[in-house]
Amino acid sequence: MSFSFFKPSRPKTPQELAKAIRDSLMALDTKTVAEVKALEKAMEEVEKNIMTMRALVSGDGEVEPNADQISQMAIEICNEDVISLFIHKLPILGWDARKNLVHCWSILLKQKVDDICCCVQYMENHLELLDFLVVCYDNKEIALHCGSLLRECIKRPSLAKYILGSPSFELFFKFVELPNFDVSSDAFSTFKDLLTKHESSVAEFLSAHYNEFFEHYETLLTSKNYVTRRQSLKLLSEFLLEPPNTHIMKHYITEVRHLKIMMTLLKDSSKNIQILAFHIFKVFVANPNKPREIKVILSKNHEKLLALLHDLSAGKGGEDEQFEEEKEMIIKEIERLSRLPDLVS
Repeated sequence: MSFSFFKPSRPKTPQELAKAIRDSLMALDTKTVAEVKALEKAMEEVEKNIMTMRALVSGDGEVEPNADQISQMAIEICNEDVISLFIHKLPILGWDARKNLVHCWSILLKQKVDDICCCVQYMENHLELLDFLVVCYDNKEIALHCGSLLRECIKRPSLAKYILGSPSFELFFKFVELPNFDVSSDAFSTFKDLLTKHESSVAEFLSAHYNEFFEHYETLLTSKNYVTRRQSLKLLSEFLLEPPNTHIMKHYITEVRHLKIMMTLLKDSSKNIQILAFHIFKVFVANPNKPREIKVILSKNHEKLLALLHDLSAGKGGEDEQFEEEKEMIIKEIERLSRLPDLVS
C-alpha cells in the first residue's frame, strides 16, 4: 500500500512560483469572479502564493532563505511581468496579501544579478507604475501600502529622479494635507524622502523647477494645519540649507515674498514653529549680499521684529547658548539696518 499522499509536496521553484503568482493574479480578471465563491477561491490562491513567496525570500522560521533562490525569484517576477500585476492588483488584494507584498518588495528590489538590480531595471522600463503608486494615495484603503512600496523605490536614485520630474509629483502638495492623518503623514514621509535622499537629483530638480516648486511649497508653509506648517518648515531647513542646494538657498533668500512668510511664521502661536522659522529667517538677515528690497523690509519692520526676537527663546536643551548668540547677531544686524538713512522712506 502506498502512503505517498502523506509526503509533503515538492516546494515550487522560483520560476514555478512566479508563474503561479501571475496566473492567480490574472485569474482575478476572468469572468468567473462574478460568482462570489469563485472570487474567494481566486483570492485564496493569490494569498497562498504570495505567502509562499514571502517564505522563499525571508525564510519561514525553520528554514533560512537561500540567496540564489531569492535572486532567481527577482529575475522571474521580472520575466513574467509579475511586478506590474502586483502593483495594478493592489486595490483588490486583501490586507495580509498587501502586507506580505510590501515585505517581499523590500527584499527583491535590492537583489543584484550580475551587478544589476533587475527589479529596479524593470521599474525603470515601466515608470508609469511609479505614477500609479503616487496616485494611490487618493485611495485610503491602500495608501499606506503604496507609500511603503514607493519609499523602497525612492531609495534608488533613478526612480526618485523620475518621480521628482513627473507631473504626479505635484500631487504630494495635496496628499500631505489629506484629512486622514495616517495617510497625510505617510505621504509627507514619502515627500520628505524625495527631497532629501538624493542631493544631486534634488538640486537639479529645484534648479529646473524653482518657481513652480516654491509656489506650491508656500501653500504648505501658510497652511491652516499646524502639523503641515511645522513639518514643511523643518523639511525646508533640511533640504534648503544643505551644501548641494547652496545656489537655491542664495536665490531663495533674495526674494521678499519668502522673507514675509518667515516673518509671519515668527509670530505663529506655536513656539516650535517660531524657532523653526527663526533658523531660516536668520539666513535672510545674515546674508552679506542682501538686496535693497530685503533691507527695506527689515528696516521698516525693525520694531516688531526686535520685539519678537527679544521674546524668543530656544527653551530647554543644549543649543541655548548657540541660539542666543545667533539671535544677538541677528538683532544687531536689524538694528544696524534700521539706522541706515537711505533705507528710511
